[in-house]
Amino acid sequence: MIDLADALVELLAPLSPGEELAGATFLRASTELGLRLTFEDAGELVHVEVFADAPDTKHAARSGRLLFAYRAGATGTKRGEALCAAVAARARRNEDRVLERLARHAGDGRVREVEVTRALEPAGRAEQPYFTLSPYVGCLIGCRFCYAQGRVGLARRMRGLTTAPWGSYVDARINAAAVLARELEEVPPHPIKLCPVVSDPYHAIEAKLELTRACLEVLRDAPPRPVLVLTRARLVERDVDLLASIEGAQVGFSLPTVDDAVRAWFEPRAASVADRLEVLAALRARGVRTFAVVQPVLPGDVDALADALAAVADSVSLDVLRGEEDATELFDAHAEARDPGWQRDRLEALTRALDARGVPRWDGELPPGVG
Repeated sequence: MIDLADALVELLAPLSPGEELAGATFLRASTELGLRLTFEDAGELVHVEVFADAPDTKHAARSGRLLFAYRAGATGTKRGEALCAAVAARARRNEDRVLERLARHAGDGRVREVEVTRALEPAGRAEQPYFTLSPYVGCLIGCRFCYAQGRVGLARRMRGLTTAPWGSYVDARINAAAVLARELEEVPPHPIKLCPVVSDPYHAIEAKLELTRACLEVLRDAPPRPVLVLTRARLVERDVDLLASIEGAQVGFSLPTVDDAVRAWFEPRAASVADRLEVLAALRARGVRTFAVVQPVLPGDVDALADALAAVADSVSLDVLRGEEDATELFDAHAEARDPGWQRDRLEALTRALDARGVPRWDGELPPGVG
């Protein structure tokens, strides 16, 4: 199995990380937040995003079979467009060979065991760096509003895999723990996040394969650093003892509502509200710091949610709905939740309620005191 990040690097051959293209330094390729080629230009990061050619996809440049867009800070539009054009020119020479090799080694089936050459993906801003760690790609919980499905679907199309509904497939990175152990000897001690960017670390197949547990055992035995685990699954309860033995571990649940009927409507294969609160309480009782993520805000009593969070979470992250993805009809049944004004109002009400209860809140990617 070919690592997709390695394939992205091959698109730029003979360019290697550390070398310059169009006046910018190529840093790395990654697949955790979409298919990205990351460059540094005048002290700013520029992410060139790679897409399989498809109608209505916004892009700045095109090769023969791929599209390229960019995300940049102060670098500006002209520099981003120029870099996309340079990437497209390199890809034009290499894409047939790279894409055909990906297709030959794609494999088949809804559950695939794959090997990777890297486990840790750099993320975060220069002043607050961290790594993401995903033992799986694809999520069997399959929440239909999950923004990860578009990113993971993009990677599947790049490999030439058959389109499948979100929640029905997963790639299990069977050597993730071994690769992680090697990488921890080489990388700086930034925080590590196991969270549902491309998968939930505790979805159903983890009960059989135990890849997340194996990675946590590696982290337990390595020099301490902050380790964050975010899930929607009760299976994390299995590892309470292990998590309690990891210095710097924090565990959180996504908890967008206190109303379990609403939870079941939007997240039918995730743990119930009661289960999530019970596991957080058990973790806290073992001395593990806990957190919750409320994003998006779903219908339910705000004060009751604030009371529940105050009882079990050391901190809470809040954010609004960022897209419906494949959940349009679900939001049709709760139409208020798709309204940006309603989301903002509920977020402000929950903010006030949490503040009144003395619960620390945080924005961004890392809880207070981490990083």
